[in-house]
Amino acid sequence: MARKFFVGGNWKCNGTAEEVKKIVNTLNEAQVPSQDVVEVVVSPPYVFLPLVKSTLRSDFFVAAQNCWVKKGGAFTGEVSAEMLVNLDIPWVILGHSERRAILNESNEFVGDKVAYALSQGLKVIACVGETLEQREAGSTMDVVAAQTKAIADRVSNWSNVVIAYEPVWAIGTGKVASPAQAQEVHDELRKWLAKNVSADVAATTRIIYGGSVNGGNCKELGGQADVDGFLVGGAALKPEFIDIIKAAEVKKSA
Repeated sequence: MARKFFVGGNWKCNGTAEEVKKIVNTLNEAQVPSQDVVEVVVSPPYVFLPLVKSTLRSDFFVAAQNCWVKKGGAFTGEVSAEMLVNLDIPWVILGHSERRAILNESNEFVGDKVAYALSQGLKVIACVGETLEQREAGSTMDVVAAQTKAIADRVSNWSNVVIAYEPVWAIGTGKVASPAQAQEVHDELRKWLAKNVSADVAATTRIIYGGSVNGGNCKELGGQADVDGFLVGGAALKPEFIDIIKAAEVKKSA
């Protein structure tokens, strides 16, 4: 079964109400491949979720950038999975490297978050990836496998999970993993899933790439056999996000 191309736009901690309206307007006017070719999800900051949800075209979906690890309650400053479900937000990004690095979210904590979000009916973009030091030490696959294992240990149904491979050294640095480097890790990740979860999960789970994806490199990256789309950072705030969505066509013509 062909895996549907997936393009996510992570707006991170950016934007004013006016800027958000402009971005949504650009997306709403864009000519992009149909929903059977590409699934598009955008992830604004929490405070703009209702604004984006209410104004964004119906064939694009909205994701939160994080949620709490269990049921809500006395957790000041946190947002629970239940709240996102209540607002009809279908997706959430979990385990982004910025949260792992800056907020010290461990593999286990991220695994718990993924399991809880799924249990509440959210779909999850689960992020994995190595730092420059880890890549240079040759431990890329060990790191990515450990991050994935923490999720696999807690999740039985993978149908609502997209894995985002984001080499930390390529995020916002302008350094991009070469198409061959991206394909190599995606292929290894898929093999890991086949061996440790199931052949079916390995064949059907989308593994998307994140790390300085832009209008210039998206077609070549997207053309790799095991790259099923992108999680886009900086470029998601720019009109070139449309070009990145259109890169889904490389799979259709393959």
